[in-house]
Amino acid sequence: MKIPFFVSLILLLAPGAMQAQLAAASADPRHFDGVDQRGDKGMGFSHQMTHHHFLLLPDGGAIEVQANQRNDAASAEAIREHMAGIATMFAQGNFSLPMFIHAVEPPGMKTMQRLKGKITYSAEKTQLGAQVRIKTADPEALHAVHDFLRFQIDEHRTGDKPIS
Repeated sequence: MKIPFFVSLILLLAPGAMQAQLAAASADPRHFDGVDQRGDKGMGFSHQMTHHHFLLLPDGGAIEVQANQRNDAASAEAIREHMAGIATMFAQGNFSLPMFIHAVEPPGMKTMQRLKGKITYSAEKTQLGAQVRIKTADPEALHAVHDFLRFQIDEHRTGDKPIS
C-alpha cells in the first residue's frame, strides 16, 4: 500500500496541538469533507462506493469495509488490499494513515502503539470486502482500542452504536 509523501507532514504536528484540533474539527463541517477526500486518496477506494463499520467487541473490535454493490469487484479488491496493509501497519505501531485521513491524532493511538505487542490485528476477507479484527486481553489496550474505534465511528459517520 502506498502512502502519500505528505502523510509525513501530519506527523510533524505536536500531539497537544492535534488534540486541540480534534475538538475543533468536530465543530467544522468542512472537516468531514476533508476526511472523505483524504480517505479516498489514502485508502484507494471511494467512500461513496463503499461503507465502513466499526465494532466494539469484548476482546477488541473490528473495522469492516464493504463495497456497496455486489458486482463492484474493483472496490472489493481495493478494500481487501487496503485492509491487509492496515493490519500490517497497525501491528507495527504505524498509524500514519489514520492521522493523514483525519488530520488529528486519534484517541487511543498512543496507547495502542505503546502496547502493540499485546494487540493482534488480522485481515479477513468478506464477501464484499474485508475486515481487520483487533484482539487483546490487556485491559489498558482494550480501552485504547475502544477509544480509537469510537473516534472512527464519529469521523466516518457510520451510525454504529458503540455499546462497550
